[in-house]
Amino acid sequence: MVRSQGMKELTIAGLARAGGVGVETVRYYQRRGLLATPERLGSMGHGSGVRRYGEQDVRRLRFIRSAQAAGFTLEQIAELIALDAIDDRTRARELARERIAALDAKIAEMKAARNALSRLARACDDASGGPCPIVTAFEPQ
Repeated sequence: MVRSQGMKELTIAGLARAGGVGVETVRYYQRRGLLATPERLGSMGHGSGVRRYGEQDVRRLRFIRSAQAAGFTLEQIAELIALDAIDDRTRARELARERIAALDAKIAEMKAARNALSRLARACDDASGGPCPIVTAFEPQ
């Protein structure tokens, strides 16, 4: 459980659980430089124990997952993180607008596919005998 701001309470498994991902995903994000890899802390404060993660790490992991769900690539997410560190809102806004344009294009493509499939379904209702128009539409030429 994450307690106070400065305390690092979570193991990597706890961090993964809090972020809704697997441990290997956390490690992958660390290798990509999206998440920090804390030092191992042993019982004597030496580097032989377990890594501990805190609330900031959970927030970062959740941001990465949310940004991916919005369609940002890991490279774009890394750029957004870097832009946040220097408070470059202009470039961050530009990245968001580029993503919105890509989503709009995908939505238009999906609407066209939906309309085409709706026409095929209606044609299937109207077909009197013969092959189903839905099946024949997807057969290779």
